[in-house]
Formats: sequence, C-alpha cells, structure tokens
Amino acid sequence: MQLAGKAAIVTGGGTGVGRATALELARQGCSVLVNYSRSRDDAERTAAEIEEHGVKGIAIQADVADDAACREMVDVAVKAFGRIDVLVNNAGTTRFVLAADLEKVTDEDWQRIMAVNVVGPFHCARAVKQPMLASGGGQIINVTSVAGFAGKGSSIPYAASKGALNNLTIALARALAPHIRVNAVAPGFITGRWLEQGFGSAYEGVKRTIERMSPLEKVCQPEDVAAAIMSLVTGSPMITGQVLICDGGMLIGK
Repeated sequence: MQLAGKAAIVTGGGTGVGRATALELARQGCSVLVNYSRSRDDAERTAAEIEEHGVKGIAIQADVADDAACREMVDVAVKAFGRIDVLVNNAGTTRFVLAADLEKVTDEDWQRIMAVNVVGPFHCARAVKQPMLASGGGQIINVTSVAGFAGKGSSIPYAASKGALNNLTIALARALAPHIRVNAVAPGFITGRWLEQGFGSAYEGVKRTIERMSPLEKVCQPEDVAAAIMSLVTGSPMITGQVLICDGGMLIGK
C-alpha cells in the first residue's frame, strides 16, 4: 500500500510502539488518529509531531474495551480524514504476576486483560470495516506478543490474551477478505516505560538475560517493531492471516 493521502488509526499511539508506528506512517504521507486511554499528554505531543510531516494528526481518548467508544473514535477519524485505510491495534494492558503465583491472579485481571487485548481489537476491526470498504479496502495490523506462543510473559492472563489475539488475527483475515487484509506482529522484549515500570529494579537484569539468550544478542526498540508493522502495511498485497515474530530470535533461543 502506498500511504500518501491515506489515513490510519493507531490505538495506544502516544507511547512506545504505537508512537513509533504513528510517526512512521506520517513520514510516509498518512494522516493518523492517535488513540489513548490515559496518556493524554503523550498522545497530543505525538499528534503534534505527526502534523510536522504535513499530514493531519489528532489525539482521541477511547477505551478500546468499550464498543461504543471505538465506534465514536472511528466516526471522528472519518470526519477528520474522509477515509480510513489502516488500523494498528496496538493498545494493550497487563498485570505483572509470576506464573507460579496462581492465587495472585484475580478475576478482574482476567476480565480487564482480555477486554483490552482481545475484545478491543475486535471492536476496532468491526468499527473500521465499512469505512475501509468505502475507501476501497484496507489493512489491520494487530500487535500481539511472543508470549502468545511461549505461554509465558508478564502474567498467565497476558500470555493467554496474546494467544487469543493470534487466533483472532486469522479469524478476522477470513471474515474481512478479500478487500481488508489482517496480519499481526509479535514482539519480544521491548525497551521502554512499559517494561521498566513492570519489572522495576529487575528491568536491566532481565534485559541483559534476554540479550544473552537471543541469537541476535539484542532486544527490540519500539522503532524495530514499528518497522515490522510497516513492512506488512507497505509490502506484498498477498499476505493475510499471518503473525510476524519480531524478537531478535528470543523465542527460538541460541
């Protein structure tokens, strides 16, 4: 897909991978709606930077777990841009709980993590279907995780949610074909605030351990994952229902 003159929605677009992706879309001529749940200042700064590239950028608050909020967000994008061509389902949440500590996982953890990480992408995909078709088709990229393959990560509910999102990617690819393609990118360890806050003082040690065990001996920067997302958006039109792992070899190990 050539992006000049196109329009995108990036959920969780104010920080990390979402921000890096939104800015790269803008560099290639795409207007971007930057969705956020809590990070208003970050989202507004990202939207302002998007406009420095000569395209439109807006920041909109919406909880992707809320179907009505997703539909309203899409309506705002259509009114602002006149079209929607790309959706990047990047918004996600977790709670850091050791896998062996089953008693520490609450029903509320399960409900919130699944609502944001699985139901949210479904809400957004459903909401953009008609606007994308009206523009001649489009692409949806889900940001999942190697946790969905390995069955381990920040918590059991998180890993399960990403496994479900991998499955949802395939189901949506069938349901929205032939005019809308659906793929996913599954990152490994990503540097930045998300894991810094989650791991706390253990962050650097975990990072070094993963670097040592990965064939490429490094972990992802947000820009690395954004590049993987963009490779699906701008690459072959024959790819759908696929999950691209972007982890420096973390999953396969040395």
